[in-house]
Amino acid sequence: MGKKFHFVCQTCGEKIEGFQEWFANQQKCPKCGDSKIKAVYSTDKERLRELVEDCKKPDSLWHYFDFLPLNERKNIVSDGEGVSPIRRWDFLERFAKDKYGLNLEVHVNRNDYSPATGTFKDKGGTLAASVLKEQGIKEYVVVSTGNTANAFAQYLAKAGISATVFMPQDAVRENFVHIGSIGQRVYIVKGDYAYAKKVAAEYAKSNNILITLGNLDPLRLEAKKTTTFEIIRQLKKMPDVYIQAVSGGTAPLAVEKAFADFEGTGILGKMPRMLFAQGSYCDPQVVAWKKAQANNFPDGWEYDYPIFENPKTLVPTIATGNPGLFPLLGRLVKRTGGDYFSIKEELAVDMGRLIAYEKAVKVGPASAIGILGFFEALKHNAIKEGESVFINMGEGVRRSLSFVEELSYTIEEITSAQEATRFDREKYRDFVWKSFM
Repeated sequence: MGKKFHFVCQTCGEKIEGFQEWFANQQKCPKCGDSKIKAVYSTDKERLRELVEDCKKPDSLWHYFDFLPLNERKNIVSDGEGVSPIRRWDFLERFAKDKYGLNLEVHVNRNDYSPATGTFKDKGGTLAASVLKEQGIKEYVVVSTGNTANAFAQYLAKAGISATVFMPQDAVRENFVHIGSIGQRVYIVKGDYAYAKKVAAEYAKSNNILITLGNLDPLRLEAKKTTTFEIIRQLKKMPDVYIQAVSGGTAPLAVEKAFADFEGTGILGKMPRMLFAQGSYCDPQVVAWKKAQANNFPDGWEYDYPIFENPKTLVPTIATGNPGLFPLLGRLVKRTGGDYFSIKEELAVDMGRLIAYEKAVKVGPASAIGILGFFEALKHNAIKEGESVFINMGEGVRRSLSFVEELSYTIEEITSAQEATRFDREKYRDFVWKSFM
């Protein structure tokens, strides 16, 4: 156990042999007590080249088993997640050409295809359930605004592990009823996400149960880095630009982790320029970034960020009022020459309608914010002629039925055939595009 990989504390450099030692120390470094660690693998890095050049479509992200922190394949708990198709969306390319004169390649990562919950959180779910199974852990605490909670609850149930989930009171109803329906415990905390995390931590500590660490948890970070491997496998190159709606920011940091793992091999190429979008009602990272930018990034700028208490938002799945990872994310954006954008949340419905019209794809509100980030980036000249763009789209609509209802605009009630008129779908084109032209 532990020979395939080990952890290194990013604060003091202490070596931690594996999850057995990590969990025994309550997910803290035994030397300095910090919780920021990185996984280091003994596998020859050239093995990754073989994996990303494999022409056969993988069954799941476990195609990259050699670079994931699990010792035995027999412990894998999987539903075929992590190899969602990356599609070119021609209507976004046409928009960029017609309105801004830019010839672009625009690729969208279709995480709504993920078999378990239709989000990229399934990647963390499969790794977490597999590792906990391997370590013989039978009980676990999860705290989340929605998508992580669902993914972890689903995979832990599949592994026979009891999950106690804490969610803030503004969580989308479909999220917590799904968890309750599969026999995992849900507590709706009367307060915002920050308070839900506080309550969950107290519960976990008093009952001596392991809890999700948040955005730097290796169970999430290591799984999500496989998105980078899939970009290379499917596109045969790294994009020039990476766009995503961010709440905490695990996925972009996972991209950085993938590059750190394979630095010097040339396998991954150049780090893309990072462009992040946040909903306008809860955008503390945007506020912090714009302030730093206006002041020419003074010393300590990355630690000067606001905290939004009890944010009232239309997109609760990406509403993190206390952006504790901004020091890491902000530096990543600056280092790659990227930017942050605040997105008017009321436009999520309009974007959802546009995507459904153009691609017959129904996306969730957080995904709509991510695609709106592309439109905002074009408006601010953040994408250049000839560049390739990758949009990491968050979720579909399996647990956003109320959002789907808002998207609908063609339903009419009638009492006779005479009231029904001939239908031409093309007549709706101007309607779905009106907010963006």
